[in-house]
Amino acid sequence: MTARYDTVAAAGESRSDLLDLPALWAAIKARKLWIIGPTLAALGLSFIAVNAVTPRYTGEARLLLENRDSFYTRPGQAPSESSGQQFDSEGVQSQVQVIMSRDLAREAIKRIGLVGNSEFDSGAGALGALKKVGVLLGIGAHPADRSPEERVLEKYYDRLLVFPVGRSRIVSIEFTSQDPALAAKAANEIAAVYLEMQEAAKQDTARSASSWLSTTIEPLRKRLAESEAKVEEFRSRHGLLVGANNTTITAQQLADLSTQLSNARNQQAESQAKASIIRDAIKAGRTFEIPDVANNDLVRRLIEQRVNLRAQLALESRNLLSEHPRIKELNAQLADLEGQIRAAAERAVRTLENEAKIAGQRVESVTAALEGQKKTASGANDDEVQLRALEREARTQRDQLEQYMLRYREALARDSLNATPADARVISRAIEPTEPSFPKKLPTMLVATLATFLVALAAVVSRELLNGGSPAPAEDAPRRRAPGRVEPAVGSEEEGDEVEAAAPPPRRRERIAGLLTHGGRIGQLHLDLTDPDAGAAELAACVNKASEGHAPLVLVLDGAEPGEASPRALALLLSERSRCILVDLASDGRDRAGFSELLAGEAMFSDIITREEDSRLHEIAPGRAGRHAVLAAPDIVDVALDALCETYDWVLVAAASTDEAEVLSPLLARAQGALVMAGHAGNGHAVEAAYRLTDLTGAPIALIMVDAPERVELAVQEKDPVPA
Repeated sequence: MTARYDTVAAAGESRSDLLDLPALWAAIKARKLWIIGPTLAALGLSFIAVNAVTPRYTGEARLLLENRDSFYTRPGQAPSESSGQQFDSEGVQSQVQVIMSRDLAREAIKRIGLVGNSEFDSGAGALGALKKVGVLLGIGAHPADRSPEERVLEKYYDRLLVFPVGRSRIVSIEFTSQDPALAAKAANEIAAVYLEMQEAAKQDTARSASSWLSTTIEPLRKRLAESEAKVEEFRSRHGLLVGANNTTITAQQLADLSTQLSNARNQQAESQAKASIIRDAIKAGRTFEIPDVANNDLVRRLIEQRVNLRAQLALESRNLLSEHPRIKELNAQLADLEGQIRAAAERAVRTLENEAKIAGQRVESVTAALEGQKKTASGANDDEVQLRALEREARTQRDQLEQYMLRYREALARDSLNATPADARVISRAIEPTEPSFPKKLPTMLVATLATFLVALAAVVSRELLNGGSPAPAEDAPRRRAPGRVEPAVGSEEEGDEVEAAAPPPRRRERIAGLLTHGGRIGQLHLDLTDPDAGAAELAACVNKASEGHAPLVLVLDGAEPGEASPRALALLLSERSRCILVDLASDGRDRAGFSELLAGEAMFSDIITREEDSRLHEIAPGRAGRHAVLAAPDIVDVALDALCETYDWVLVAAASTDEAEVLSPLLARAQGALVMAGHAGNGHAVEAAYRLTDLTGAPIALIMVDAPERVELAVQEKDPVPA
């Protein structure tokens, strides 16, 4: 077979579309020494470097930020307030900056002893030749021009790392040095200096507070004494002396008079009520029912005598008549006793009435005294208002003085050394490290080796891509095949047509020749219908790659003359090695069910897909409604074509070369390529149809030429379709 495909890549087409992976792999194998050599050299150099570099060790100390005040350090504060305070993220970051402050760094440098250490102090030892030259030229400053701490600060900060650990209130302090003991000592000393600075800051705060309170308390005490003196002077001057129960004498007198008036009124009412009851009882003859009369000694003796007389009278009446002198005498004595009893009762009534009169007079006198006392109390109200204002001011000053005194005593107590603990504590002290933190030998060697390998590989691949592929193999080289296309060997350009027919097909890069029309996007593809493998490979090379899991959708226009290649012949070629379906929208045959019935919901795919007995090609006809009914519903057609792309390896949609742009545009929007069946070179109608397609799509477009016309005649013969 001889297959030749001529095209020119579009201006925006990437070189990856022309990438020849087998040739690229052959070029990599041919230049493997350029990859292996630098990789081994990088491995050796990295091994020498990691063993020649002086190792560094890192010491780590960790601090927990928390409020360490307790009831004993702050007796005036509740435990919940002293122990419940938390450091937020901003507070933790602030403490990190405090640890990295210059003041703390200077103190830490002194304690660690970094001054004079050649690792950190640039002024330690004699100046080297390069440093001397730099100082003479003014490039660098002389180490003696700066203080020892300033010379060490730069290296100190380079070796110090302070950071919060995750989402916590733990701060890690890491210090790196060539000496492991120095690294551990530095981390611990920095943590100790930070804690001491925290304690000193709290002591300074307490000391400044006690100093301010001491200057404020004495004037406040004097003002309090003056206010209390004014209160007592005002009270004595206006007679607002305080008696029992913290009340003024005027108020107490007013209360006493009110009590006396109430008692007098009660006594008067009681006496009048008793006198009225006794008088009513006397009138009713019930004198002995009155308690005050019955309890009288005289009345009791008279009653006893009356009882004796009645008993004697009863005794004498049994023997004597009523007119007997003895009976008359006893009756006279009994009447006299009754009169005495009545007189005693009246005397009790008069006594109660006199008591009521006396109580009434007391009511009048107490009422008069109460009215006078009310006038006195109302006049003293204004003075009491002023007195309460003076007392309120004095009480406010007294409370303020007591608070200041309490705070002053607390400040004096916190001024001691251990009374103000720092708001942090060491939870992990640094120990002398045994493993160096720099360099990491194995990771460094792996990274250097892998990076060199990738750079060398990229250089070889880039050189191959920039040179347009590997050199052409020899004429007798065996033919190579790649998945989806054929890569034949290249023959000499000076050989004739006979040599070209006998030699393997040319390489793809050398087969590309543009028509120089519409940006070189139209190509020519010469197919031999006797070689399905090569034909499928060539067709796959001139269409875009479909998405994963989908077959390529290709629009095929029937632009050839009658008797030449047709879309059905191309579909027959593809069906010999793959699953291919042809959707015929070029003809308007209405003799059987087809795509229109599927779109109308009257049939399923299994009802409209047909297959010939001696062919593997599946076909779908336009349907009884005709091709125009199908093309009028592009959205539903697109869904159906998408379903076909998920089932088959190739989906060819045949359309007429005379269709307008409105008909072809919906189909081209979904297609990965467009083919125009030209049949032979010089078919102007096919070229014109291809030109129109370049304005409708950005997918590749190709003119299909067939080298074996006799096979086309056999392929287009009519056969009875058989349902699939």
